Amino acid sequence: MILYDISMTVRPDMAVYKDKPEKKPQIEKVSDFNNGRTYESRITLDLHTGTHIDMPLHMIPGGADSDSWSLTGIFSACTVLDFSDLAVEAIEEQDLRLKEKLIDEEHRAVGLGKTILLKTRNSLQDGFDFDFVYLTARGAEYLAQRKLAGVGIDALGIERNQPDHRTHKILLGAKMWILEGLRLQEVPEGQYILNVMPLKISGVEALPARAVLLPKSILI
Repeated sequence: MILYDISMTVRPDMAVYKDKPEKKPQIEKVSDFNNGRTYESRITLDLHTGTHIDMPLHMIPGGADSDSWSLTGIFSACTVLDFSDLAVEAIEEQDLRLKEKLIDEEHRAVGLGKTILLKTRNSLQDGFDFDFVYLTARGAEYLAQRKLAGVGIDALGIERNQPDHRTHKILLGAKMWILEGLRLQEVPEGQYILNVMPLKISGVEALPARAVLLPKSILI
């Protein structure tokens, strides 16, 4: 069975949003076997580090926080859409319409919500690209009409300097969760089962997560 780990590895020198030093994770050794009986470390981590889930509170005043995350979101039917060669600057509504048949294809994972993952040239880069491919507001409106569980992208943001954060607000306002910071380079376009395990942190606007794609045949 082929599994795809589509999560970023958390480390001090990893790519972070806009290369901001304050967003870099810090891992500090607290004790080792030279000064104690155990080896222990401490991590300082921005909640939007690497692969993470955005909650409505991130962009919507009074929006739902991480306590709203349901166990039903751990598994979802998933479609990976490959725009590596199609979208240069952004994924527009017309780009998504080229994949409409795949987006609307019935998934065998009956009873699960459905998530769309956007694969772009972002997955080919290890560092932060200030010109990363993003999802436009019109593209977000198109996906929101599909009543999806969530949308993910292989960038540390699902939009890039968009006025009023319209893409975020459209998706989160439609009660869809946003999964950012994916690594999809090795993943072919198609249907999967998405397993997302966020950290269980109460009352926050984002949750770091481990995300894995499983073959859809696992539920047959």
